[in-house]
Amino acid sequence: MSDRPRRPAAMNPAPTTGPADVGPAGDPATLEALAGLVSDRPLDRLAAMVAAHLDAPRARVHTVQVDTHPYDLPAITTAGRFRVSGTAHAESGEPVRYSFFVKVVQSYTRSPLSQQLPAALRDRVAPLVPWRTEPDLYRTDLADRLPDGLTVPRAYGVYDLDEDSAAIWLEMLPTQDITWRLPQHRRAAYLLGRLAANPAVAPLAAAVPVVRTARNFVRWWLEYTVIPNLYDDRLWQRPPVAGTFDGRLRTRMIAAVGALPELLDELESLPTATAHGDACTRNLLIREPDGRLALIDFGFWGTAPVGFDLGQLLLGEIQLGQRPAGLLPRLENECLRAYVRGLRDEGSTVSHTQVRRAHALLLTIHHAIPAIPFEHLTTEPSRALHRLFENRAQTTRFILDLLDATGPAAAPENHRAAHDATRPGARCSLHSPHEAGYTGGEL
Repeated sequence: MSDRPRRPAAMNPAPTTGPADVGPAGDPATLEALAGLVSDRPLDRLAAMVAAHLDAPRARVHTVQVDTHPYDLPAITTAGRFRVSGTAHAESGEPVRYSFFVKVVQSYTRSPLSQQLPAALRDRVAPLVPWRTEPDLYRTDLADRLPDGLTVPRAYGVYDLDEDSAAIWLEMLPTQDITWRLPQHRRAAYLLGRLAANPAVAPLAAAVPVVRTARNFVRWWLEYTVIPNLYDDRLWQRPPVAGTFDGRLRTRMIAAVGALPELLDELESLPTATAHGDACTRNLLIREPDGRLALIDFGFWGTAPVGFDLGQLLLGEIQLGQRPAGLLPRLENECLRAYVRGLRDEGSTVSHTQVRRAHALLLTIHHAIPAIPFEHLTTEPSRALHRLFENRAQTTRFILDLLDATGPAAAPENHRAAHDATRPGARCSLHSPHEAGYTGGEL
């Protein structure tokens, strides 16, 4: 654990304002931009955070620059990302540069994505996105509780902007720009396993109301936006779907929908653990210079069925078409073992069999049943689009095979076949990276 002292984060209401700006510390436009990211007395707040950044009793801010930080994926509760930088000096010494990363989070009901849903459904989905989780977590001593090898950005301030939004002021992390391969995935899975079973972290996860459950996901999302479409013949006749999701896969997906009541009951009977909640590789940064894994984006932090974080770790890049599904069998096998080893090192006695079954159930509910990317059904046909749908179809076959292989009714020979298919060096029936049109990020 880190021995760095933690300072309490600030919490003050303030209205959200408009565009970012740049200028001297006292410039009206600069103050207006800052007010949208801090609260009352923006320069005083900024000076206090700069002093903490410089480990000085006080600091004087000379210049301020507020820039929008680019991000290429839509976000559900993130209203904006900003870089606040400039020059300042402490009580003695020459002026120095400072820099903060500021993330503004907001209620799901304010998100442009939520406006695409009917009002009644929007209200039902909102509890699945508890936007306050992240700012509240940064107000805790999480960094001091994490197992060795994990860290989080230091929070210099957390400010309530109004009742439905908050700004989180974080250090600018020095990170390694890497391509994720098997060693990085294996190490991340091990550390996520340690996070899951760590007793010091568990109270911070338990403090979050458990609303984003698989059952609620089915009730408030799948039953409204996914399952009705799966029973519509027109979906399966669309070119991107018809060319990748064949009749047998359609039958298996519909069968999984029919089995949802039993799958949910079984999942809820399995052990739970701490979960980051969105442990895709974009949210796992390799910190310089010590190589620790820095966790970011805690919007879905909390308690979940054991093995929950394996899903996004394995499928995040695959779902975006950045990694071929043909690599999934070996990746899943290695990461599952590493995750269980992390559980063991924290004293957990949950068995490999339990983790694998929970993992299969979670993948089925959260990824296999909603596998078809509806948002791309009307996209202009292209080779890239076909690869995306083919990747999703291959992933769904793998998940449903895993579900069958781990089920209580699975025959012993099925378990052996599944083990053989995922052992290191085994040949996989899915397409190879070359056949999938993949050119990078190999294991």
